[in-house]
Amino acid sequence: MRIFISSARKGLEEERDALDGLVRALGHTPVRFEDFSAQTTPSREACLKALETADACLFLLGPNYGHVFPETGQSATHDEWVAAHVTGTPRLVYRKLGVTFEPSQHEFARVVEAYATGVFRDSFRTAADLLPKVAGKIRELESGPSPLAFAKLAQPPVLHWTLDEGTGGLQTAGATTLLELHVLPLDSAGYSARELEALGHSLPGRVRVTGMVENDVPLSPYRSQGHMAVAVPASRPRSWDTPQPGQLVEVRLYKTGQLSTRAMLPRDSMGPILDPNALPEQIAELLKFTGALNIITQDRIVVAAGVSDPAMTSIDTFDPRRSRRTASLAGHGRSFTLRTEPDESVTLAALQAGAEEVAGHLARAMIAHHPSAA
Repeated sequence: MRIFISSARKGLEEERDALDGLVRALGHTPVRFEDFSAQTTPSREACLKALETADACLFLLGPNYGHVFPETGQSATHDEWVAAHVTGTPRLVYRKLGVTFEPSQHEFARVVEAYATGVFRDSFRTAADLLPKVAGKIRELESGPSPLAFAKLAQPPVLHWTLDEGTGGLQTAGATTLLELHVLPLDSAGYSARELEALGHSLPGRVRVTGMVENDVPLSPYRSQGHMAVAVPASRPRSWDTPQPGQLVEVRLYKTGQLSTRAMLPRDSMGPILDPNALPEQIAELLKFTGALNIITQDRIVVAAGVSDPAMTSIDTFDPRRSRRTASLAGHGRSFTLRTEPDESVTLAALQAGAEEVAGHLARAMIAHHPSAA
């Protein structure tokens, strides 16, 4: 495994150097900024690219927050924490005791402790105290999470679809056609009313920490019978013919355990577009976002996707620079649905490393059922 070691170096010099030797002794590859050679890319970008290749991230919380980058207003460790959260990379977190945290580091630690649901956290005083704890967790990781694997379902799953609800008051900048993605954990008892309310209250914070939504975008939590939700207002185009990429507009958590997202499709002045290249990328992004919310932990899940008001869509290429002049709405005037009917479950890796593969299956299935593909 490639294990990324993230922390400010000041105040943790001995621990960082000791971990480098430990990871190597266990037969794995440590990834540290100290080992980076001269590169043409900025140091922050190089670290984030290295993190993308890691199988696990090891975060040390010491007394110092570190240099704040003007691009994000955060330290490198803070940026790496958000990046690992978004990609669903396993994170091991250890906090040093007996030291005084800088105010900014104290605030960062509060973020980690508030939103890192399901992330292993421990503490240490010295490098000698830290090493056996990390070694134990690395040995657990060696068995690894379940790889991406599919299994036939004995019976169709019961999913909550919102295809017939329309926008339901969501701020969608005039768009009515929405992509929806549903993830249902198997062998889940669902949530009690108390559990659903508690998770619902945490949804805005969970959405924020993924980095999917800008900090200045207002989130609107609300509840309905059987689910808690957060609405995300869509940005309005500069003009009527300005192409708009896909945007997240809603997250829903149902009492049954189902976690759903809705998003606008890429569109231009001619309407929403089912782009054979952009659609799987958008679905993969939503899958990883769903995993980054750190709500679903069951090993096997069911994933399904659909498009509301599909007659308004066309299969075409989305160009963010200019709108199309013409569009073929082959489905206009026809009554048809555009959604996948899951007959398989898949492992939780579908929300992490396997997101692109699963998204490809879902996108191809929907496009194949569009009248334009006939």
